[in-house]
Formats: sequence, C-alpha cells, structure tokens
Amino acid sequence: MKICFEGSVVLPSRVATNAAVVCENGVITSVGRPRRADRTVRGAYIVPGYIDLHVHGAAGFDYMDGTPEAVRRANLAHARHGTTTIFPTTTTGSTEELAAMIDACAQVRRHWTIADGARIGGVHYYGPYFAADKVGCHPVEGRRDPRAEEYRRFLDTGLIRIATCAAELPGAEAFYRAARRRRCLVTCGHSNATWTEMEKAFRAGMRHVDHFWCAMSSVPSIRVRFGTPMQGSMEQFVLAQAEMSTEVIADGCHLAPELLEFAWRFKGPHRLCLVTDANRAVDLPPGRYRFGNQDTGSWFESDGRVGFVPGSGLASSIVGMDHMVRVMKQATQAPLQDVIRMATLTPAERVGIAKRTGSLAPGKQADILVLNRKLEVQRVFMGGTELPLR
Repeated sequence: MKICFEGSVVLPSRVATNAAVVCENGVITSVGRPRRADRTVRGAYIVPGYIDLHVHGAAGFDYMDGTPEAVRRANLAHARHGTTTIFPTTTTGSTEELAAMIDACAQVRRHWTIADGARIGGVHYYGPYFAADKVGCHPVEGRRDPRAEEYRRFLDTGLIRIATCAAELPGAEAFYRAARRRRCLVTCGHSNATWTEMEKAFRAGMRHVDHFWCAMSSVPSIRVRFGTPMQGSMEQFVLAQAEMSTEVIADGCHLAPELLEFAWRFKGPHRLCLVTDANRAVDLPPGRYRFGNQDTGSWFESDGRVGFVPGSGLASSIVGMDHMVRVMKQATQAPLQDVIRMATLTPAERVGIAKRTGSLAPGKQADILVLNRKLEVQRVFMGGTELPLR
C-alpha cells in the first residue's frame, strides 16, 4: 500500500511546509510534494519516529523484571508516546538478573510484531558498573566494578549496542575497549571521574556521557576526591571535546530551562540527544514503586511529575519522549528541526542505525509520527503500519 503523509515535514536541517512523505511496503520512497496514494494521512507536523537510548521501563514494568511481558508492555507504552526504536536499559543487579533482562529483550526482538510496541534497537548495558558515590536511586547492593568474565558474556550476545561504565573504576579501560571492539556506543555514567580519567577513557573508546549534570562529576566533587589544585570534571571534558556526545532529560523536573539551553548551544543538535531515562511509573498514578527488578529493586516515589527518593534526590523520569520534545521546544530557543533531530537522527547516528531510521529520507523504514501543533502524538506508524494508540 502507498501512503502519503501530508503536513509540515520536519527534516534534519529545516521544516518543509505543505510537503509530503510517501511510503510503500514499509519504506519511504519520496519526500517532497503531495502525491496520489492509496491512503492519505494529514497532520500539522510529520516527523520521524523517536529513538530512546536510555530508558528503564513504563506502565508498571521495569526491563530488569526480566520477562518478555515486561519488555513488551514497557515498549508498547513508549511507542504510544512516539518512540519507535528503543534501547532497554539495565540497572544495578545480580548477574542472573542482568542475564534474564537481556534474554527477555532477545526473545521480544526475535519475534517482534507491531503489537509489541517500539522495536528494540539493542540493549543499553548501563548498570552495574557505577562509582560507589554516584549510584543515585539504583539498587546499591548490585553495584560493582567491571568483571571481564561477566561483561564479555553479555557483550558476546551481540544484543548490547550501548555500554556504560564509570571511568574511574578499576578495569574500566578494558571494559571500554571490549565494548568498542563490538561496535557499541561506549559511555561514561554514574561517575565522579576527573578530566585525566576521562582522557584515558576517551583513548579507550568512550565517546558519550549519560544524562548530563545528573550523577556525574563536577569541579567541587573532584575537589572532595583530590583537594587542590582543583581539576576539570566530566562536564568540562564533554564541552571541550568535539567528538563527545551527551544527553539531557528534558522533563521539566531534572534540568532548568537555562541548562537545557546551555546544552543545546554548546553541544549542538549533532552531539546532544534527548532521552527519557523513564522508569516503571510512566502512565501510572502517583505512588510508591520499585526501580529495577520488581522483587529486589530500590523503592522510589512518583508525585505525578517525576520520580524521587524522599530526602535524597530524583529517581528518573515518569514521562515519554513526546513530553521531552515539547519541553525542549518550549524551554529553549532551539528550532523545531533541532529538537526533533535530538530525539531521532542524532541518537540514530550515535548507535550506527542512521542508514535505516532516524530521519525522513527515501530508502529508510517508514517510522513516522503525526503530531498536532502542540507537538502531541496523534498517530504512530512503524514500517508503514499504524499502531493503535488506545
């Protein structure tokens, strides 16, 4: 079937008004003027499906629950918020819990249909290699230094496409090299690393930092470790190194508008990604929930706006990528094409899938969203097939 999507088409560098995207057999065939088709779909904005590199769950499920049902239910919830390619993200936990999570993702990916929600682009191996003083809301009992016999087992599945480790940990450089050899996006997160430790990590293949300003080092935190003279931190290294990319949680609760503006101005849309870092409380009422495995995860609370640990700090977001896009557009001077790029093409480029998705271009799979003028998701198509939103 040939489908013509008509509206303002958001391309990586501009917004084309009164334009159209035509797809046939699940693939985009042309971008330009409206054409005769078997079906016409109209909307205020036509944009690529969102890509989420960092996400823990939704709809009452965390990927660390380790079951295909948990993966499917979370993926379906995020698809209804516009995410068409997703990278389920681990947290701290036992080797057995990590293995169950990765196996569940593999099963869902192997037998995927649109009823399962967002496609799995790969797994983000995020926990358990965090710095002891930067664990945040994650279960502290599952934190550890990298162990080659453990991470090689998981990297060798071929499912992991993003791999995180705190740069200052013993064995971090070996982990980075192993992940780089397997073509992963290699990242540093939940870390109190110095500029010097980041330089070593960079030489070993690290090119990305998780959720900028969240659970990461600063000049004052480095001073606590080493005293004076004060040293540079992850923030300075990321801003100074052009090859480094990072991400922001633009939910309106984690970062103030000036920080979102700062990140966009100084890293630009080619090196800044939007992520949800969402937990299982997405689409659920305020209450008390587990972060991580449903039996062993740490407790956090949702107030209907964000997750938090009372008296401690924030505990991930509780909203989808559509919310991140709206906040980033409202809170900054970034033009719409930049905001959409940060949720689509830039993450696709960072994980090496931009040839097949991430922008509206002939030859790419027809992962397409129809938005209204408020940037709310009205319709979701994956491979040219529409996903029911209810």
